[in-house]
Amino acid sequence: AQYDRVYYVGEQDFYVPRDEEGNFKTYASAGDGYDDMLRVMRTLTPTHEVFNGAVGALTGENAMKAAVGETVLIVHSQANRDTRPHLIGGHGDYVWATGKFRNAPEVDLETWHIPGGCAGAALYTFLQPGIYAYVNHN
Repeated sequence: AQYDRVYYVGEQDFYVPRDEEGNFKTYASAGDGYDDMLRVMRTLTPTHEVFNGAVGALTGENAMKAAVGETVLIVHSQANRDTRPHLIGGHGDYVWATGKFRNAPEVDLETWHIPGGCAGAALYTFLQPGIYAYVNHN
């Protein structure tokens, strides 16, 4: 498989404790909030979910860009939970859900499943201009 550009998408879950009124808590140090954070993390229900570490990290000036005719490889990782990426307006021409390029890829997937702790990869050739949203189905 050949590609013109590659993008890395790191999907992170954040587990921020809340106080009795529902406001997010702050701590003087990470160690001070350790017990509270563990309690929230054990639920596996994140309070925030972001790509590449921050809200807006892949939008505006930071958007992943490609020209018509270019083939893009998107490598996507999620350390904690399963994820289901989807390129709205496109698809995965070839998808390696566990990132093992030695394995045969799945083809023409609208949404692909990446198990937690894996880094999957999808290859797509852009056939027409437009805005393609890259999302997950979590």
